[in-house]
Amino acid sequence: MSDGLAVVRGGLGGLPGESGSAPAGVRARGAYLAAGRASWSHRADTRRPIASVTKLMTALVVVRAGHLDRTITIKQKYVDYGVRHGASMAGLRAGDRLTARQLLYAMLLPSGSDAAYALVESYGPTWPAFVAKMNATARKLGMSRTHYDNFDGLPWPAKTADTSTPRDLVVLARRALATPSLRRVVRTRTYRIGKSPTHAAYAWTNTNRLLGSYKGAAGVKTGFTNTAGYCLLFTARRGSRTVYGALLGEPTSDARFSDASRMLDWGFGLHATHVPLFPPTSSDRD
Repeated sequence: MSDGLAVVRGGLGGLPGESGSAPAGVRARGAYLAAGRASWSHRADTRRPIASVTKLMTALVVVRAGHLDRTITIKQKYVDYGVRHGASMAGLRAGDRLTARQLLYAMLLPSGSDAAYALVESYGPTWPAFVAKMNATARKLGMSRTHYDNFDGLPWPAKTADTSTPRDLVVLARRALATPSLRRVVRTRTYRIGKSPTHAAYAWTNTNRLLGSYKGAAGVKTGFTNTAGYCLLFTARRGSRTVYGALLGEPTSDARFSDASRMLDWGFGLHATHVPLFPPTSSDRD
């Protein structure tokens, strides 16, 4: 498929407006939608920074390594790292002991870079070694236009760190969501753990506002930096049909969710399109 605007049709049983030419009004710099044997794209093979969408690969490497019930002690440097970079945080407290499974929620729901650092150092055993595993996994998945420079999508060591394409990201979403433990995490709207002798109480809310607003939405990951713009990797399921999509370089947070809704409607063959309103929230920076 060319890197411009392209449509491949087949097997959807009728698309909006009969012709199924394209989802209307998508504002992203790059977009890709896979709906069975049909797909739609706009610059789907152009590499762009993906911001915190990076954390889905971090999570996949962790889950594939296993031992999710291992206990990880939160170090002050994990917290300091997030503060220093102005990152999205899970609010972890130094000295708390949490399981890797709990930290997956902390990383993927509020997009906590503190949680990402904790996981990476536990599974790395260093962050450069862990990032090497991320790149090796990308190659094995056939994500030929993807490269990871760090583990969470922050703009270091360069503003354009962590690049991929919409098409590659849909490949990642398919493989990640084939894993039950990850599928369960990314579709969770709020995750709470009570206070215990080993850790404080936490409540983490998913930054993906499609959840609870778009019928059948099931994840997967948001992202934002000034260079990347607003990004969204998403999926929804209705009946036996699952649709996957990716948006990179959206101008606003609202735009990524509204455009994802339009794309999903196109993918499900809905003739009457209702795009939910997404009022701004405090989590919209990611």
